[in-house]
Amino acid sequence: MKKLFLVVLAFIGFATVNAQDISDNAIGLRLGDSDGFGAEISYQRALRDNNRVEIDLGLRSGNNYDGFKLTGIYQWVWNIEGAFNWYAGAGGGIGSYNFDNVPNGADDSETFVFIAGDVGIEYNFDFPLQLSLDARPELGFGDFRDDLDFDIALGVRYRF
Repeated sequence: MKKLFLVVLAFIGFATVNAQDISDNAIGLRLGDSDGFGAEISYQRALRDNNRVEIDLGLRSGNNYDGFKLTGIYQWVWNIEGAFNWYAGAGGGIGSYNFDNVPNGADDSETFVFIAGDVGIEYNFDFPLQLSLDARPELGFGDFRDDLDFDIALGVRYRF
């Protein structure tokens, strides 16, 4: 984990940053594993020419459980060629699980925090559509969620 973190920092520190226009705003869905949360509502807001913040909210409800996960990631964006970019970032978030009908009446609910990294690629079409594919390792700090999870997702966003 430390080696991966150092490699990502090296790319960020030594990569040549090409100024490009990233969208001021983008909103859509991030479809992936998300530790059982499935689809997340995703919003991106540009901060500078090559930096942005991404906020994702995953909501999940089933027969015997419900929960949410809120993630915030600061991202650096580099142009590969034309409308094709790659990005890396770091952040964290908070989440909560609530399980109903647990045998023996045990309380199986939890609120947890986590730190996350993010690396991915994206394509911005000529019309206001963005497609992305990213990997997000998350390290959770809680009783139920206390390990390293890898979240891989496809993002589909409307740019404005």
